[in-house]
Amino acid sequence: MDEEKIIKQMSAVGILGNVFLAGFKLFAGLFGRSGAMVSDAVHSLSDVFATLIAFIGVMLAKRPEDEEHPYGHERLECVASLVLGIILFGTAAMIGYSGIRKVIAREELIVPTMLPLVAAIVSIVVKEGMFWYTMHYAKKLDSPAFRADAWHHRSDAISSVGSFIGIGLAKLGFPIMDPIASLIICIFIFKVAFDISKDALSRMLDTSCGNEFEDELKDFILQQPRVLNIDLLHTRQFGNRIYIDLEIAVQSDISLIDAHSIAENVHDAVEKKFPNVKHIMIHVNPFEDDHS
Repeated sequence: MDEEKIIKQMSAVGILGNVFLAGFKLFAGLFGRSGAMVSDAVHSLSDVFATLIAFIGVMLAKRPEDEEHPYGHERLECVASLVLGIILFGTAAMIGYSGIRKVIAREELIVPTMLPLVAAIVSIVVKEGMFWYTMHYAKKLDSPAFRADAWHHRSDAISSVGSFIGIGLAKLGFPIMDPIASLIICIFIFKVAFDISKDALSRMLDTSCGNEFEDELKDFILQQPRVLNIDLLHTRQFGNRIYIDLEIAVQSDISLIDAHSIAENVHDAVEKKFPNVKHIMIHVNPFEDDHS
């Protein structure tokens, strides 16, 4: 299956699954008298928009380079991830506000029926399945937007776990636990939103790929024929792709043609070994005795 088909299939599963769950949970929350389940339904509804944004972001990011964007459009996927994070923050804020209001206004507390408990169990099973399904293909595509969408599904599953516990305790004679469950859900969603937004911003700000990746890259480059030293190595994330600036030292008395051939070999070897590397710019220096 090609990438475009995978993206469309993931998006269809996410949108249809969330529309079904949002409608079912809203029905269960309203007719089953559970504020926690209504909050959970709102979370599922936000997932519909999250999947749409992930789909649009990924498709735009795959557009080829043009005159105005010679480095491509990969960062649009990070923009999509950031928007998903913002949506999650907003969802958490609404759920938290509703929970706090009901905790303060005790007269609004009502014991839920069994229907919201059934809806919570269905939601946990379905959303956890959607998490693993989406994460599998997100890793295959190396897509930060769909990884964010997968965690959106997981946060909804966690929300439903909180709903189940809160509704269950409310039915056992502790109605205050239903809105408290909403507050616990709010905290979990805030955490996921923070992690998604932090990762998206990191990828948008030319952040380095970290010591572990750079050490592996250095070891590989130094194994290439006739590379005597690495004078400089900078990496930066550009969406889900990597750009590298590299200075290598080679024997000082070889011809320009030989030096170019060494650099070309390193260029091709790195891009083959590390598929996420979109481009590596290599400068060749003469090797000096004082190199460490």
